[in-house]
Amino acid sequence: MIWVLAFLGIALGGIVMLICYAVWLAHKASDLFSELEMLGTRAEEFGNIVGKLALTSENE
Repeated sequence: MIWVLAFLGIALGGIVMLICYAVWLAHKASDLFSELEMLGTRAEEFGNIVGKLALTSENE
């Protein structure tokens, strides 16, 4: 009987750890997607700046 309780306790601990890891991983993925979105915004801004520089050099 004690072995059954021990294994159930270990299994329950493993399930709790798995849930905690899944939540942590979801937060990290959310942070990653947020940073990728910001990178896209910065790339677009950089493209606009380079486009303005190219237009200025063509007019001269």
